[in-house]
Amino acid sequence: MDLRPRGLRARLRAPRRLLAAAAAVVVLAGAGTWTAAVAADDPPAVHRSDRVMAVDGVRLDTSYFTPVGTGRHPALLLAHGFGGSKDDMRRQAEDLARDGYAVLTWSARGFGDSTGRIGLNDPKGEVADVSRLVDWLAGQPEVRLDRPGDPRVGMAGGSYGGAVSLLAAGHDRRIDAIAPAITYWNLADALFPGDVFKKLWAGVFVNSGGGCAKFEPALCRMYERVAESGTPDPAARKLLQERSPSAVGDRIEVPTLLTQGQTDSLFTLDQADAAAKAIRANGAPVDVDWIAGGHDGGDMETGRVEQRTRAWFDRYLKGDEGVDTGPAFRVTRTGGIDSTDGAARLRGASAGTYPGLHDHRRAIALTGGGQHVANPAGASPPGVSALPGIGGSGGLGRLAALGVGVSLDFPGQYAKFDSAPLTRDLRITGAPTATVHVTSTRADAVLFGKVYDVGPRGTRQVLPGGLVTPFRVTGAEAGKDVTLTLPAIDHEVQRGHRLRLVLASTDLGYASPAAPATYTVSLRGDLSVPTAPSVTTAAAPLPSWVWWLPAAGALAALALLLTARRRTDAPAPDPELADVPLVIRDLSKRYARSADRYAVRELSFRVDKGQVLGLLGPNGAGKTTTLRMLMGLIRPDEGEIRVFGHAVRPGASVLSRVGAFVEGAGFLPHLTGRENLELYWRATGRPPEDARLDEALEIAGLGDALARAVRTYSQGMRQRLAIAQAMLGLPDLLILDEPTNGLDPPQIREMREVMIRYAAGGRTVIVSSHLLAEVEQSCTHLVVMDRGRLVQAGPVREIVGSGDTLLVGTAAPVPEPVREKVAALDGIASAVRTDDGLLVRLAPGGTAEQLVVELVRLEVPVASVGPHRRLEDAFLTLIGGSA
Repeated sequence: MDLRPRGLRARLRAPRRLLAAAAAVVVLAGAGTWTAAVAADDPPAVHRSDRVMAVDGVRLDTSYFTPVGTGRHPALLLAHGFGGSKDDMRRQAEDLARDGYAVLTWSARGFGDSTGRIGLNDPKGEVADVSRLVDWLAGQPEVRLDRPGDPRVGMAGGSYGGAVSLLAAGHDRRIDAIAPAITYWNLADALFPGDVFKKLWAGVFVNSGGGCAKFEPALCRMYERVAESGTPDPAARKLLQERSPSAVGDRIEVPTLLTQGQTDSLFTLDQADAAAKAIRANGAPVDVDWIAGGHDGGDMETGRVEQRTRAWFDRYLKGDEGVDTGPAFRVTRTGGIDSTDGAARLRGASAGTYPGLHDHRRAIALTGGGQHVANPAGASPPGVSALPGIGGSGGLGRLAALGVGVSLDFPGQYAKFDSAPLTRDLRITGAPTATVHVTSTRADAVLFGKVYDVGPRGTRQVLPGGLVTPFRVTGAEAGKDVTLTLPAIDHEVQRGHRLRLVLASTDLGYASPAAPATYTVSLRGDLSVPTAPSVTTAAAPLPSWVWWLPAAGALAALALLLTARRRTDAPAPDPELADVPLVIRDLSKRYARSADRYAVRELSFRVDKGQVLGLLGPNGAGKTTTLRMLMGLIRPDEGEIRVFGHAVRPGASVLSRVGAFVEGAGFLPHLTGRENLELYWRATGRPPEDARLDEALEIAGLGDALARAVRTYSQGMRQRLAIAQAMLGLPDLLILDEPTNGLDPPQIREMREVMIRYAAGGRTVIVSSHLLAEVEQSCTHLVVMDRGRLVQAGPVREIVGSGDTLLVGTAAPVPEPVREKVAALDGIASAVRTDDGLLVRLAPGGTAEQLVVELVRLEVPVASVGPHRRLEDAFLTLIGGSA
């Protein structure tokens, strides 16, 4: 009996011949295992057999799970996510087999032990493989058949596996029900939203697949082309659309349960919305479930989702009409924090029909006139909205589930438009829209739209889900009106809060134009927000203390940036300093909320090409504040910084000539060192040839370690990889803040050699370190600071050599009796034998000339006499022991 709704099988399906199926799929090897029950209360046993199948020239590694006993059962295909394998699905497969299903899992092409190249669910590759697996299931005695060659079969999977479930349902009419999760409908729209390249996620995608060479050549060429240009082209969009479920959307006619993540900057809620509309238009039942988590972390609600998936298949594969498959629409809402473990309390809201993303809109008036927005050269520094995978574990994962993310907008690089404080609570469920007018100094403008929830008096600024809408405005020089569909969210804005529409010029996750430009942005109407009143829940409000949780260091940087003064016009470049890496004049920075306490005060010094300059000072001397001003992260109160003659400001184009290692870099542990560096460089949006990768790696001296996964690296190797990252592009000025932290002596020596090699090419290095012996051996010049002021600056030899200790070099070792005679001389405080002679400390009144005369009288074979003082001695003398 056909249990699917009328019309779903309107067209006749030609039965598959079992002989053809046998020819298409060849079992190369197989082994069966039993999962046996050992006690009466244990779950039923499951039989598993592992096979390698030859499918169209590719070997697929599979596992087949069946209930113990006789009879035929509905079948399920479980597909894994990108970068995974069939082993990821084993637990769920065993659970479903115990529940009366014959379950087949497999590793997709290019993953696990399967062969072949990754085709991103190519209809002629991975999707065709699914049809061959269905052929195989049709020949198994445990599988229920609707007719010969046609098994009763459903499909489920997350992300990559969810997409192949949708595609298989469109290509193979034997698929009877599907339950895709956190996946895409149109991959081109997902990776090129608004015609803007989602570079960071695309890089993660490629690298988690094992690198570009693991993909089909056409995909590899497409990725490299778009990554280099930073702009998606029509051919790239066409290639991804052909491999997207949307390409066969009019042919998906099976019951579909769509689960999508609210904390997901990769595959956003609008992807599930488009799928729901298309499949429902075909006459199939569709339910939509928005979970708390997603690709950016949060609570994936695994147990609840698997239970609902099982109920879905019980209804549409087993034919159990009494099973509760859940509401047509469900959304998980946060109802506060569990004080016992800090986890978010989740409650479900539901509606009898799916409201879509634009239900019952409400107009919210915004204020703010036309504003100028700078796109900095190289689109650096970029703003931050979401960091792929940041919420995967720990505190940030919990915050992501609460809608509290890491967001960062740079002054001068965004326009903002605020509403009045709300007079009552507002629940936004769907995608807000707004119309703005954009004018650019260049032909194209790229902007990133986002809606913040801003607490009373401007506090507690929250970007729900960390989501943005990128959009490209072509022909922007003449000015254009643009209607934005902003990210779909489910978020409650409390009474007294404001809504803030922000349009930023940069975002870490996306490619922006490298050429500097200025955009002028103004409003063309109200912000329109969907309210979906039919979706009801009794969720409790967030406790106020949640807003004050420290999300990450980026939030602290945000606070500093928001208190900075507005961008002013930068002074003209000084042509006389065009070849001078750094000049600092009368630099001062007061402590926050203090009129007379200074972190840095009236600091001046100069750094020339080829120098390795050590920045020294005790804790609180102002070194870090100076470096942050140098990198354009904070503004000085007085004075100026010139890099190659250009005044430093946040986003200044000259900062592209500066590389910095400040607090260490975060690397993806499963990727190799080289792959991490390549991914980082692609994320900057600059051409690959500009990276000078091989030269930077030769200087860093990592050798064969570059081909190993970073998780195998020692701390020293990670530090060197981080410095290699700072050296990409071979910047003319390299800034290293405590680069030897956590390293052992051999590793410290290697780091010293790295700095010396880098400067040897005519470039300049500034290093801040507390290891004085290392600074003495690696630096050519010093700047010593104390209490925010300059104490001394100059060559190391001058600063160190001004003490009262002399090194006497001798042609032969000095006998002990002779040393004693030298130590007893007038004007001599002490004499110590060394491998090369004597280390002599003068007493008050003693002179080097007197010492030489006495050494000649004692017939000491003097070869040289020179000043000798450790940097530590000089340093303590200069700062008066305050360290």
